[in-house]
Amino acid sequence: MPNFRSEVESVLEVIRNALRMDGGDIELVDINDDGVVSVRLTGSCAGCPFSQMTLKNFVERELKKNVDGIREVVAV
Repeated sequence: MPNFRSEVESVLEVIRNALRMDGGDIELVDINDDGVVSVRLTGSCAGCPFSQMTLKNFVERELKKNVDGIREVVAV
């Protein structure tokens, strides 16, 4: 798989700005060869009951829309 790291980081920077408005943040952990992006939600996002919804409906949607080859986003 080509190196998507810089593209993913660029999209995550936009996402970070939105999450930081609510006291949260996101950290890129890994991108595997199958297009699965592993992230860590931090700050207020780490304990938020809506974090899984944020991950799938916001983070994953934005990454898939903006970076070709991304298949899934998972929290670690």
